[in-house]
Formats: sequence, C-alpha cells, structure tokens
Amino acid sequence: MKKLSFFFLLVGLFSSCSTIKYVKKNELLLAKNTVYIDSVKNSSDNIAELLLQRPNAKALGIPLSLHFYNLGNPEAPKTPSEWAKKNPKTYNFYKDVFSEKQSIAVAKTLIGFNNWFLTSGEPPIVIDDKKTDKTVDNLKAYFQTEGYFRAKVFSKKDTIGKKKGEISYHITKGNPSYLDSIKTFITSPVLDSLYQLTKKKSYLKPGDHYKNDNFIKEANRLVKLFRNKGIYQFNENYISFENDTLKNYEKTDVDINISDKTIPFQIQKLRKVNVYTDYNYSTRNSKHKDSVSYNGINFYALRKLKYNPKYLSQSLFIKPNTVYSDSLRNLTRTHLRGLKNFKATSIRYNELSENELEANVYLTPIEKYTLGFETELSRSNIRNFDVSLKFSLTNRNTFKGAELFKLSTFGSYFNSNNGPGWEIGSDISLEVPRFMAPFGLHKLVPKRMFPRTKFYSGIGIQKNIGLDKQNISIGIDYKWDYNKRKSIQLELLNTQYIRNLNVDNYFSIYNSEYRKLSEVAEIYDPSYTFPDNTPSNSGEIINFISGVLTDANFAASNPIEFQNVLNLANRYNIVTSDFLIPEIAYSYTYNNQESIKDASFSFFKFRVANSGNIMGLLSNKTNSSGQKTVFKIPIAQYFKTDIEYKKYWDLGDNNVLAHRTFLGAIFTYDNSGVPFSRSYFAGGSNDIRAWRTYDLGPGTRAPLLEYNIGSLKFLTSFEYRFNVFGSLKSALFIDAGNIWDITNTEFVDDPAKFNGFKSLKDMAVGAGFGLRYDFKFLIARLDLGFKAHEPYLTNNKWFQNFNFSNSVLNIGINYPF
Repeated sequence: MKKLSFFFLLVGLFSSCSTIKYVKKNELLLAKNTVYIDSVKNSSDNIAELLLQRPNAKALGIPLSLHFYNLGNPEAPKTPSEWAKKNPKTYNFYKDVFSEKQSIAVAKTLIGFNNWFLTSGEPPIVIDDKKTDKTVDNLKAYFQTEGYFRAKVFSKKDTIGKKKGEISYHITKGNPSYLDSIKTFITSPVLDSLYQLTKKKSYLKPGDHYKNDNFIKEANRLVKLFRNKGIYQFNENYISFENDTLKNYEKTDVDINISDKTIPFQIQKLRKVNVYTDYNYSTRNSKHKDSVSYNGINFYALRKLKYNPKYLSQSLFIKPNTVYSDSLRNLTRTHLRGLKNFKATSIRYNELSENELEANVYLTPIEKYTLGFETELSRSNIRNFDVSLKFSLTNRNTFKGAELFKLSTFGSYFNSNNGPGWEIGSDISLEVPRFMAPFGLHKLVPKRMFPRTKFYSGIGIQKNIGLDKQNISIGIDYKWDYNKRKSIQLELLNTQYIRNLNVDNYFSIYNSEYRKLSEVAEIYDPSYTFPDNTPSNSGEIINFISGVLTDANFAASNPIEFQNVLNLANRYNIVTSDFLIPEIAYSYTYNNQESIKDASFSFFKFRVANSGNIMGLLSNKTNSSGQKTVFKIPIAQYFKTDIEYKKYWDLGDNNVLAHRTFLGAIFTYDNSGVPFSRSYFAGGSNDIRAWRTYDLGPGTRAPLLEYNIGSLKFLTSFEYRFNVFGSLKSALFIDAGNIWDITNTEFVDDPAKFNGFKSLKDMAVGAGFGLRYDFKFLIARLDLGFKAHEPYLTNNKWFQNFNFSNSVLNIGINYPF
C-alpha cells in the first residue's frame, strides 16, 4: 500500500497546481454552472447542452487538460528570432559553443514543446458576459419550445475565489400550454386519403402537452409516410404548422397544412429498373455492349456481364410495377453495400411521366483480386516476444454471385519460457450472400434480413507451444440480421480436430506436476532415483505413475499420496488427449449503438453450443476411459453456454463509465473430458487484469499449475474512462471474478469446485489504472492491475499484495470491452 502512495502523490501535486495561471486581471475562470428550474437544482444533460460556456473538463474532479495547457505559455515566442530576443544568453551560449544553426534548432524544439502543451491541453474557460446573455436566450427559447410560453430566465454571476466565478441560471417555467383543436388542410386528395389511414399514429393529439419536438416528429412521419407510398417528389417543404395561442396561451390551436404541387401529386410506380454493374464516372457515356433482363430488371455492362442477375437481383428490393418507396430504396442500398463487392453504390430516379419512374442503380466494383499483408508484434506472460505475419488473397464475385473467397496463410515466431517456437497455418473461406441450404430451408429467412452462408476450413501447426498441437477445422455458418439491432448466427458442422504432437513435453510444461511426483517417489521408494524432467524421460515417468496406481499396498498405506497420483494421471490423460469436436451452436446478439460516436448503449450476446450429441449417438465404440470415439479419436461431448452483457454510460466531457458481465459454463456427459481449447481461464489484458493469463483459479486453489482452467466462469468489470489531454486517455477500473470446476469429477480438488452461491465469495478482485493513446485507427493500451482480494490466501485475503511489486502490467490493443 505504501508504494501506491507515490501515484496518489502525483495526482495530489497535479491537482494543487494553479488553474488561474493564465487568467488575466478582471477575468474570472468559470468554475461552476448551476441551473435552477422553479427553484429546484437541475443537472439534466439536455439543459447542460444549452449552456454556451461550461467549466474546463474534469476527470476525478481535476481539470487535467487545463493543467496541461498551463505547462505551456501562450505568450511565449512563436519564432526562433523572437525566442533569441527573449533568451539572448541561452541563444548566444549555444551559438558560441556549437553554431547558430544549433541555436535555432534548440529554439524550434522548445517552441514545439510549448505549442504541444497549448494545443493538447485546454485553455481556461473565462466567463464571457455576452455568452451568458446568449445562454439566457437559449434557455428561454428552449422552454418555449417545450410549451412554457411565459417562461422567465435570468442569470447571476458570483465570485467564489481568487479569479474564479460561477454562474447560476434561474428559470421560472410558468404554466404549460396544451394542444386544443387540431385541424388538417390537405389540398391533395391523394395525400389526404393516405393521411386519413394513419392519423391515429399522429404525434399531435388534443390534450397533449405542447412540445416542439412532437411537431418535428409529425413532419418526419408524414414525409416518411408519403414517400413510402409512392409520392416521390414529396418533402418537408410542403408541410407547415400554424399555432394559435392568442385567445389563451395555455391552449394551442393547431392547423396542419399540407400543400399540393402545381402538377398535383400522384402515386408513382417504377416502370423500369436498370442496373449498371460496372459503372465508372470516366466511362459514364460509353456504350454498353452486354445486357440481360431478369424478372423485368435490366442489367448492363460495358464489356461482359460479370454478375449473375439471378443472385444480384436478390439484393434489389425495388422492382418494376411496384410503388416507389424510400424504405425499399434504402434497404437496397444497404444490401448492395453489404455484399462487399462494390466501393460505390448509387440509386437515382428519372420521372418518365406523372405517375411513372425509372430507377437506375449504379454499381462501381472493387478490384476482383486483393492482396493483404499484416504484421503484428505482441507480448504476454506466455510469449515473451511474438512477431507474426499474415498474407491473404481475396477473390470477389468468385462464382458470379457476389461471393467472397479468401485464402490466408500465417506464421509467427516467438520466444517463450520454454525457448523459441513457431506457428504456421492456413485458412480458406467462401462467403455467399444468401442461404445455401437444402429442402427449401433458405425460404425461412426473408431476404431483407440479409442472410449469409460461410464455408470455411483451416489447419494450424504449433511448435514449442504447450504440447505442439495440430488443429484442423471445417464448418458452415449461417448469419442474418433480424433488424438493425439484432443479429443471429447458426454454426453447423463446426468441426475441429485437435491432435497433440509432442505429448512427451507434458511435464516440462506442467513442471508443478513433476514436482508432486518427485515428492511421492521419495515416499514410495526412497532408493529410487526419480528421472530428470526432460521430454526423453517422459515414458519412464509415466511408467512410475502406472506402478504406483497398481500398487494396492501403497494405496492402503498412503491414501493421500495415492489419490494425488491418481488425480495427476487423469489430468494428464485429459490434457494430452486428442479430441474431435463436432460442435453446433446458436448465437443471438443485440447492440443498440447508433454510430461509432454513440457512447451510451447496451450490448448483449447469448451463445449456446453442443458438441458430440449426434456423433455420439451414431458411435458405439469407446476407449479405456469410457469416452465415445471415432477412428479411436475421443469425441468431445458437452453443452456450453456463454452470456455477455455490456453497458456504457456517457457522462459528458468525454467521460464514459463502462460495465461488462460474463457468465459461461460447460457441462460434459458420457465420460467426456473438456477440451483445453474449450475450457475457461482467468486473467489477462481483457479479463481480470491483476492476474496474468491462466494464473488465477480455479476457486480458492492456489495458482500452482502453469495453466489453470475451469468449466465455469464469472467475470464482472467496471471502468471509468476519461481524457487526460489531446489523444491521451486514462481509465480507472475494477475487475472481479474467477473460474471453478463443475464437472463433479473426483480428480479435481475441493477448493477448485463450485459449491453454489457461497462460492461467489471466492471471487478474485483486482483494481488499477491505465493509459490509452488514440491513434484514430486503433487505441494502444497500458493497464496496471493490483490484487485487491486473493481468494487462495489462508488468512486475510484483502490488500495483502496491493502494491507495485505484485502488480501486473497489461499491454493491449483497443479497449478491453
């Protein structure tokens, strides 16, 4: 704890720096805004946004950006010549000792540092009376739009310290106005008939509180209604509202006026739909040499048509002889962009007559072949240094149906605790923008949900990574978007074969297991020389285990040691076993984030998977452990469920509170073990950051194994993110969770098992802080985690190792969640 005082000392020194360093005489630094509505203090975001001046942004109550600005000097010289005049002795010193060129370089460097402080920081917000008066006008106008036509607003400025001031805004709303009579004046019979069919959905109803926002919503509703019903030329300029409050300001009479065109509105249909599949502005006037008509849609190409009209038309929701609709136009544009075959899509309309339109769809294809190259440097507690390379080839429109074919090869070289190692592999995939399913199953999901099918396979080989695995995978994924916020994924035939190539390396990786056997050997036979821990001696170690397990006398005389060897032997069999994992999974994802800039949103994902159920029923062969097998390969048989929820709150001034909760469990059956790759682990840069990957759990068991895994996981995190200055960001976080075993196997120690809700007290808790730098295209992240609660300690479990020497530095890319 004492070592953490250094960090808090820095924070204290920073906060003690003067915030009024560059506030001039007779000026006041805006320290606080307070809004009172009918004498009640108000802090709502929609009111705060109307204030033209707000205090300098703060994090943890400290205006860090202002302090950073104050490290510079806005009055400092801007050029080397000005710097030389202000600092003649320093300038001449460098000039005499080195050269004038060196003096200029020093001046430029110091000027650059000063400018960096000023541009990265935030200048002091000084109270401006004109902006205060304008804010009063804004507040009054806002409450009038909310129906408080007699609202009164005034401001008050107070000095609250040396060169510091606050402004309070006092608002008296008065009585609100309510909508009274609502009349419509629609000159077009066509528009009037459409309006009458949907007037119950109007946002303007007698007796409702007057709100200007409802008038905007009603205008948008009417524009959307008419344009989706074939009125192509309609826009908001044809709508006007007249509000009468002269008789009684507490009651508003509303007239809705919808005017007609000089040439009256008519419902317009599409007579022709033309698709230009290789449009380019430079060749826009060239003659098209290839064309075909499919279901009334005309497809054109400058040379040869490369897209199959049958499949491309599945992304077109605008059809001949259908009424014009904005929604179908937007849906068509969204689907065409989702094909990932076109770098530009445009839909334009020509009026052929008063009630007929021609739709022209212009598609500019991306290059058919694209080569990709990626490189990455990384570090973890498992791999001290890792450099990886990836080459990829993308072929678009592979079979003329806007498919995406991808072939990639990758390799990595690293230095681990066990020496240098490498990994190589290759993946191949074909993504089809429609359902590829027999028996008419593709009809179950409508085209508007953008169904996709992905076929994939891959192979990977590892050397000096654990037991040197070979991984072969093959599968089919079906995805579709239920709506803008909800998406569904169905994974069929997601089959993986995992083969361990270097089982003899087990005791080198799990050195703690070797030490346990060595201790048992001294009890079992003091004269026996236990073999050294090298891969070449693995067979002799296994023979020793077999000898102990077949010795009934030792089992009777040393039951604890015998049980330890039995548990170790079973862990060995589980970890070193090859597995065939024929998994089927269903995923549901909900995300209500409107855009990248939206900082207040929720995310939810649910995934349930089963492995080996069908194949296990078809197989009647088992191995010595009672596991179902295919070609002597154990079948992984389990049910697995993962639930993840994330919530983000925008606190203003680039401050965000983020929360994440994860719950996962895997249940095995038919004597199956849990494949290592499907198990849960705890710790790491995106997990409980006070522990390294695989270093925590399960349960209250001391982390003695090199790779600690479990079949149940619970994790929850809170993170407060804030700006320091410029692109530098920071965060304070707290993580809690653990992993447990729920397989009920006798080969797992009791401390590692989950025993109901009482086991939740055994969650580990970590806290810390981090620095992040926003490069726009990615965020580089450093998080320092401290152990607050260690469930495996015997006595006091809180804050025993809450210090820098036992902290964990995490390096990551982008946010942890």
